Amino acid sequence: MSSFTAVDPDFESRIRASFGAQKVMQTLGARLERVAPGEVRIELPFNPALTQQHGYLHAGILGILVDSACGYAAYTLMPAGTEVLSVEYKINFLSPARGRLFGAIGRVIKPGRTLTVCAGEAWAHAEAEPKLVAAMQATMICVPKSQPAGPVIDSGG
Repeated sequence: MSSFTAVDPDFESRIRASFGAQKVMQTLGARLERVAPGEVRIELPFNPALTQQHGYLHAGILGILVDSACGYAAYTLMPAGTEVLSVEYKINFLSPARGRLFGAIGRVIKPGRTLTVCAGEAWAHAEAEPKLVAAMQATMICVPKSQPAGPVIDSGG
């Protein structure tokens, strides 16, 4: 694994502030556990409200966690005054996600000025050793902070 150097010396506080403003992470009860240049770890305690019909953590929730971990890993290497957005990802679900705690790790594979490719993993922590339950490959884009992050809706008013 390559080691990276952040171009923004204040990258960690920028990542933590962005994560703190992300309402979906607050709703899920996720925590930002590790922030390093090119790598981010997010943890989520088990919550029965986030399970599917068999009692496993829902695949969509795993996707949200790993996508965010990859996005923030890419963001650690982006300059101040920018934002990060997902361009695409592919996720493989390897095993049912059951446990008391879930961890998502995002790592930069190839940084770029505009596009950054990342790899992500989701782990379930039960009584035994942690189990790999999902693997992701994702592409993130660096956009100027002034650019709208989504479609602008004109209400006609």
